[in-house]
Amino acid sequence: MKIGFVGLGIMGESMCENIIKKHDDTVYVYDVVQEKTDKLAALGGVPCAGAREVAQQSDVFITMVPRSEHSRAVYEEILPVLCEGKTCIDMSTIDPSVSVEIAKMVGRTGAAFIDAPVVKSKPAAIAGKLGIYVGGPQEVYEKMRPILLYMGENVIRLGDNGKGLVMKICHNALVSQIQNGVNETSTLAALNGIDILTYAQAISYGGAGNWYLDSKKDALAKEDYTTAFSIENEHKDVHLCRNLADECGLSMPGLENAVRVYDRAMEMGLGREDFCASVKVVREGVAAK
Repeated sequence: MKIGFVGLGIMGESMCENIIKKHDDTVYVYDVVQEKTDKLAALGGVPCAGAREVAQQSDVFITMVPRSEHSRAVYEEILPVLCEGKTCIDMSTIDPSVSVEIAKMVGRTGAAFIDAPVVKSKPAAIAGKLGIYVGGPQEVYEKMRPILLYMGENVIRLGDNGKGLVMKICHNALVSQIQNGVNETSTLAALNGIDILTYAQAISYGGAGNWYLDSKKDALAKEDYTTAFSIENEHKDVHLCRNLADECGLSMPGLENAVRVYDRAMEMGLGREDFCASVKVVREGVAAK
C-alpha cells in the first residue's frame, strides 16, 4: 500500500517521518516549500512535483495543511486522479462544514475520505504519540487505523465526516480557556511573590492540576517561546470554534474571552511564537497600569 503525504510543516514533517520509518512500502512526499520536500526525501520519501502527482501514485493520500482554503484547493486539484480504491485522509484542522464538502466531492470519484485532525504538539509528533480524532465511515476508519497508529498512540472515531474536526475544535477551545486561566492566575501569583515553578507545584496538589501547565511550566519560567504549536494556529482554532458555536446558536462567554486574548496576541505580532506566549497579553495589562 503506497502512501502519499502533502503538507510538511511543523507537525506534518514529523508525522510523515514516522510513516517513512514504520511503513514497508513507498511514501511519496510534497510541500510547497521545496526544502521541506527535500528534507523528507533525504529520509526516504519519494519527492513529487505537486499534490496531484502524489495522489496519482498513492493508494492512501494524506494532507496536513494550514487552513480550510488550502484543503479545498488541494482536493479540487487532485479530483481528476482519484478513483475507487484510493483513500484520502485530511489531518488538517479546518472548518467541519468545509471538510464535509470535501468528503462529498471526493466520494463522487469513488474514493473514500476521512477527517483525522491531531492533538498535542511537536514533541508528540516526533515521538509518534499524537492523539487523533477521526470522522468518517466505520469501515474506512478500521482500514486506515494501522496507518494512523504510525503517527499517534490514541486514535478514536467520533462519528461521520466532520465529527473528528468538531472534537478537535472543542479540544483546542478548551485548552485555550485552561491556558488563559493559567496565564491570569500565575500572573497574579507572581505579583504576590510566587514564581511560576512554585505555583505549578502547588497547583498539582489540588483539583486545578492540568496537562497544559505541567507541559509548559518550564518554558514559562524561562520565557522560552520556541514554537511547538503557534499562536496563529490557536488563533485560527478559537475562531473556528466561535463559527461552529454561532452555527449551533450556542453562547460561549469563556470562548469569547479566549478569542479576545488571541486577537490581541496577533495584534502584538506574536503569531509565530509558541501559544504559551499568550501570557504576554495578560502581562501587557499589568505593565500598562
